[in-house]
Amino acid sequence: MFHTLMNIISLWALPAIIVIILTVGLLRKVPLYETFTDGAKDGFHVAVNIIPYLVAIIVAISMLRASGLIEMTSHALAPILNFFNVPADTIPVMIVRSLSGLAALGVFSDIAHNLGPDAYATKLAAIMVGSSETTFYVLAVYFGSVKISKFRYALIVGLIADFIGIVAAISVCNLMF
Repeated sequence: MFHTLMNIISLWALPAIIVIILTVGLLRKVPLYETFTDGAKDGFHVAVNIIPYLVAIIVAISMLRASGLIEMTSHALAPILNFFNVPADTIPVMIVRSLSGLAALGVFSDIAHNLGPDAYATKLAAIMVGSSETTFYVLAVYFGSVKISKFRYALIVGLIADFIGIVAAISVCNLMF
């Protein structure tokens, strides 16, 4: 019963929101099409403003992967993390997740493909991907869109939150699996 109700709600939630927004706009006599196109124009300007930040992140990730730094860090940290039951295969997820969600998903896909969906490393990597944020991407997109260039404290807090998310993922995975 509950599952069926949730399916119905998820199926109709977005169309209901759109209808409500259009109805309220019509009742308040808002010029809907003009407002929509103005918002789209502003969105385009925001996208153009954040391109340099996104290019910087893509270049940084490419340089890290091409230089072998991620793999060297994985090998260096492996003995320490083995003590906490953290497979070396998950170390690249820990490193890349703060930089890019797409890169983290790529690393996770490699782990899942190579080790299988039931492997401890796959489960741990999945929890890590879900329990941390793409800190540098968020800083680039959100801070870049409003042209904030001094984000020292936000970076520190974001990296601390990523670290806590990884520690929590390891703890949860050790308790559950």
